[in-house]
Amino acid sequence: MDPVERRVSEHRKSVKHHDQEGDAHFLTFSCYQRLALLSKDRTRQWFVDALDTARTRHGFDLWAWVIMPEHVHLLIWPRQENTKTGKVLASIKKPVGYKAIQFLKKMAPDFLDRLTITNANRTYHHFWQVGPGYDSNLFEPEAIHNAVAYIHANPVRRNLVATPTDWPWSSARDWAGLPHPHLTVDRTLPMLHLDRQ
Repeated sequence: MDPVERRVSEHRKSVKHHDQEGDAHFLTFSCYQRLALLSKDRTRQWFVDALDTARTRHGFDLWAWVIMPEHVHLLIWPRQENTKTGKVLASIKKPVGYKAIQFLKKMAPDFLDRLTITNANRTYHHFWQVGPGYDSNLFEPEAIHNAVAYIHANPVRRNLVATPTDWPWSSARDWAGLPHPHLTVDRTLPMLHLDRQ
């Protein structure tokens, strides 16, 4: 584990969402059975559209993001009181999953079998891994900067690109001041809880 990944991992809490007011949220969630369901630009664009809609609907700032073939990392900061992380994630994941399942029903029904679960005589299709994923509350500036670096370095660690700004499906280009074709980050930074232990 590299030093940046270790520092980010120290701040990661799993399973339960901790909606601490004033904190940034470092979120990670995966495709069903870690399948590379986000490997097509079409599906990635559905994700970007859903993320942008959720940002407006739930009033959060988007500080960093990356779409990998089988998982996503987000760093968000809720601007509104009582913003629930679970509702934010549902607003992002549900439309992407729905569009992907409908597309597969028409275009690749054989592949859809890999996403199918039968339970109590009902059939379900899962695009996302069941459960909330990982949620870490961040309030220290160093931890926030480490999370941004970790998010942007994902495609490089996976040998998908040589540098973070080569990957078009993240906020790395926007952070570097380069033109970005998909989704820009929010530039306003709140007062952080620097006095918290």
